[in-house]
Amino acid sequence: MADLDYKNLLKKVVDSTNKKELVEDRLKIPKADIFYEGNTTVIKNFDKITDIQNRDPNVVLKFLLGSLGTAGELVGPRAVFQGKIPTKNIHDRIKDYVDMFVICSECNRPDTHLVKQGRELLIRCDACGAFRSVKSRKKKVVSQPSESLKEGMTIDLTIKDIGKKGDGIAYHDKYIVYVAGAVKGTSVKVKIEKISGTVAFGHVAEL
Repeated sequence: MADLDYKNLLKKVVDSTNKKELVEDRLKIPKADIFYEGNTTVIKNFDKITDIQNRDPNVVLKFLLGSLGTAGELVGPRAVFQGKIPTKNIHDRIKDYVDMFVICSECNRPDTHLVKQGRELLIRCDACGAFRSVKSRKKKVVSQPSESLKEGMTIDLTIKDIGKKGDGIAYHDKYIVYVAGAVKGTSVKVKIEKISGTVAFGHVAEL
């Protein structure tokens, strides 16, 4: 009898493991194929990334633009962003979208779809039937200023690009920093005035 119970328990563990591996294989998000063209960042295989998530490319793009703090558009299968955005920032934000808008918080399966109920956006899992509000997923640390950058602090930055409005663009950790009056190619001390998500704004500090 004990041996039978052991076999039943072992079968459950094996079945559970196989299901888990199947889910992980099905949601293997393709690595973003990123290249830079002038002052833009292009994800070449954006259509494949959104297809495997079973999400509207326009909706995913809107999330990425908001979290990266830039402008952009879809051009065929590609997503084009203004500015040269670090690869890590893009991969992190894609992962954030999957965690918040694709994965079921109850069974961790990707078999979900979005449902609008009044003004609230819900995620319904087709696998286990669970419902949850998008806001109920644990909040991401990326939406808060990290210890590496705070409003009012002064840091050394190198201006990599110039934005459409003439501000210098620099990068610090996960942040894109817009610096008023900065010149491309220069290394300057920047005082951070405002932080919004992963975008920061500052000006050249007086020496």
